[in-house]
Amino acid sequence: MITRRDFGKLTVAGIPASLASLRGRQSVKTINSKVKGVQIGAITYSFRAMPDPREIIKAFVSVGLGEMELMSGDCEKLAGAPAAGRGGRGAQTPEQQAAAKTALDWRMAATEATFAPVRKEIEASGIHVGTLCYNMSSSITDGMIDYAFRMTKGLGATVMSSSTTVDMAKRLAPFAEKHKVTVGFHNHDNTDDPNQMATEESFKAVFATSKSLGANFDIGHYVSANGDPVDFLKKYHDRVTNIHIKDRRRNHAGPIAWGQGDVPIKDVLQLISREKWTFPVNIEYVYDDPDGVIPGVKKCYQYIKDALA
Repeated sequence: MITRRDFGKLTVAGIPASLASLRGRQSVKTINSKVKGVQIGAITYSFRAMPDPREIIKAFVSVGLGEMELMSGDCEKLAGAPAAGRGGRGAQTPEQQAAAKTALDWRMAATEATFAPVRKEIEASGIHVGTLCYNMSSSITDGMIDYAFRMTKGLGATVMSSSTTVDMAKRLAPFAEKHKVTVGFHNHDNTDDPNQMATEESFKAVFATSKSLGANFDIGHYVSANGDPVDFLKKYHDRVTNIHIKDRRRNHAGPIAWGQGDVPIKDVLQLISREKWTFPVNIEYVYDDPDGVIPGVKKCYQYIKDALA
C-alpha cells in the first residue's frame, strides 16, 4: 500500500506512481479471508504455543487468514524490544531490576516509527493488521498508555483492543481522542464485579464515556455470562470494533468445541453478513487440538465457512 509520502518519493525519482503501485500489488498478494462479506481473521493469542511471532505469521498464511489482531507481546518481539526481566513472586534480583529498567526505557523511547517495520513485515505476507491487542490493568501509568497508542499507530491500525475494566474508560478516552484510535473494550464473564466488562450495563457505561471507546465483543464470554450476543449486536453494532468468536456454555462454564456449546455462532455470522457490517470477526482459539493448533484453527475457519454457506 503506497502512502502519500511514498507517492512523493516515487514522483521525485521519476517513477510513475501508478506503475510502482501496480508492481507493489503484484509482489504482495493480499490474503482474502472474507466469507460472504464477513472479514474473518484471528487474534495471535490463538497461536500462543508458538513463542516465535514469525512462526505465527506463517501460521496465518497456512490457514489462509488475511486479518490479524496482533498481541502487544508479539508486536514487541518483532520490533526487537528487550525482555522485561521479570522474575516470579517476591523481590527481584539486581539483574532482573536492571533488565526491567532497560525494557521500560526502550518502551518510553519507542515512537510510531519503531513499529512501522513490524507492519511491513506482516503485510509482506499478505496479512492486514487491523487491531493491536494491549491489555491494561488500573495500575498502568499514563506513560505506558501513551506507548500503547504509539504502538497501535505505528502498525497503521485504527483500533486497539484491551482486556481492561470499566473504570479505565475515563483514563483511556483522552488518549483515544488525541491519537484518533478507537479502543475496543474486551468482555469476560465475571458478572459479580460491576467494574468488570461482562454485561450490557458495563458496555453502556463505557460507550457513554466517549465515542472513541467501543466493544471488542467476545460472543463466547458474553454467552457464558448469560447474555444474548444477537440482541447486543442489533443494539450496538455501530460501537463494535471487532468480534472474538469461540463457543462456550451458559452459566460460566468453560470452553467447548465449536458447535457443542450455547453460542449462536451461525446466527451471529449470518446477521453480520446480512447487515453488511464491516468489523472483523477474529477467531480466538482456546483449545488443545490433538492434531495441533494450525489444524485446530483451520477447523474453526471451516466451521465459519459452513455457517455462511
